Amino acid sequence: MDALSLSIRFVLAVLAVWRVTHLLASEDGPGDIVVKLRALLGQNWLGKLMDCFYCLSLWIAAPAALFVTRKPVDWLVTWLALSGAACLLERPGREPGAVAPVLPQEEGDSTDVLRSETSGAEEKFAGLEPSGRGFRDN
Repeated sequence: MDALSLSIRFVLAVLAVWRVTHLLASEDGPGDIVVKLRALLGQNWLGKLMDCFYCLSLWIAAPAALFVTRKPVDWLVTWLALSGAACLLERPGREPGAVAPVLPQEEGDSTDVLRSETSGAEEKFAGLEPSGRGFRDN
């Protein structure tokens, strides 16, 4: 098998692993068949596996690696690479987290993070002057 054919097979396998894993972990499926499968599996280890894209991609990538190569050592590396590539494709597609709005605080509010007093910092560093490596005594 030449390098171009191997590269094309790898890219196709990456896309297939991502698609099948995304379907099983994040979608309802045609006719809600995936939802029904998840409900049937319940909360056992198979049901929990269906909820984790990263875990599921390992299992989906194992047979897909046979599409790319059949040599045992090459298969092992290809298996992990396919799962890793599918995970990388999934990361940008994740929904952004909710961001709470910042409410304006009134002056003198007790929830301020910064202190308004130095609490003795001047005395601690009074006899020190800055040098290239921190502070040194005068």
